[in-house]
Amino acid sequence: MKTIQVSTTINGDATEFLCGPDESLLDVLRNRLGLTGVKEGCGTGDCGACSVTLDGRLVCSCLVLGAEAEGAQIGTVEGLAQGDRLHPLQQSFIDHAALQCGICTPGILVAAKALLDRNPDPTDTELRYWLAGNLCRCTGYDKIIHAVQAAARTMRETADAQG
Repeated sequence: MKTIQVSTTINGDATEFLCGPDESLLDVLRNRLGLTGVKEGCGTGDCGACSVTLDGRLVCSCLVLGAEAEGAQIGTVEGLAQGDRLHPLQQSFIDHAALQCGICTPGILVAAKALLDRNPDPTDTELRYWLAGNLCRCTGYDKIIHAVQAAARTMRETADAQG
């Protein structure tokens, strides 16, 4: 099978990989690059477990071909923490017990960060609408919403203190 060479940036790091023309970005990230925070839930773009950002846009990586990442900026859950310091969203999910099995959590974190990058002070309705594509079978969504809102407050307070 013919392979395609792809040059991209993942979580701020320049990356190159080879992939098949029909290989999904999900499979490339997990199986070729070892970014196992990206989970496969449904394989049809319905559950959001494989959510990543592609040039700042939230996408289901199971629906994107690896070759489409050429020249793109990709963000995964692995890129949220800064060294040993968790991103406020990650810390808030721990503090608010907003996770259980962990299959959906990485996708929800990436989706929530994408929202907060666009809107640092979303209403509960806006947040629920934004996260509607991320399904969780283990926990109620209220803890997730509370955790994202708490992280948003922390992020706004930090931004206000710095600027």
